Amino acid sequence: MKTKSATTGSGENAAGREEEMLKRIERRREQYRAYGYDTDRERDWMIERALPLGALTLETGTGKGHFTLALARRGFRVTTVDASEEEQAFARLQAERSGLAGLIEFRVGDAESLDFPDDSFDAVFSVNLLHHLSDPRRALDEMARVLAPGGKLVVSDFSDEGFRMMDELHRSEGGRHRASPFGVEDAGRHLRGKGFAVETSRTRFQVMLTARRA
Repeated sequence: MKTKSATTGSGENAAGREEEMLKRIERRREQYRAYGYDTDRERDWMIERALPLGALTLETGTGKGHFTLALARRGFRVTTVDASEEEQAFARLQAERSGLAGLIEFRVGDAESLDFPDDSFDAVFSVNLLHHLSDPRRALDEMARVLAPGGKLVVSDFSDEGFRMMDELHRSEGGRHRASPFGVEDAGRHLRGKGFAVETSRTRFQVMLTARRA
């Protein structure tokens, strides 16, 4: 009986954490809307700008799995990497509930030291990860290393207005949005120095670059 009770309690705790996470996500989504930031529309815009894509896609920085699921909904097979086991577990659960888990491989790992051979993927995405990285140049080099010849490296992060929005949201919650000064424009310069041709696009809240080896 004690064992059964402990197991049930553990399950209830996990369900409670998931429910609270979903509530937080919906609250944040409503806050974004108040600023005019439509996350679904922004993700669709990024994918549309990146098309066409090859068969094998890597995403670095799974987070809650929002962009992962946006890719999978379009039929892409995605390998996604995040340093947080908890984030990966939540993202995997959302994929299972959406019926998309069969299209996604979840891995716990470091974007600055990817555990894949050279030339493994036709497309590599990094969305709103860059400003979190301690060594973004190393992460970009790793993304470039695993990108197959002719493939696309897509990096997107917040614009100046997007960062102001995030700063205000975090302050309203009593926190602070920590961000590296290394931005998408810096990433573009770094990749050009590595022999990539880089195209930059932007919306009000996002800046995105699409890079190919020149």
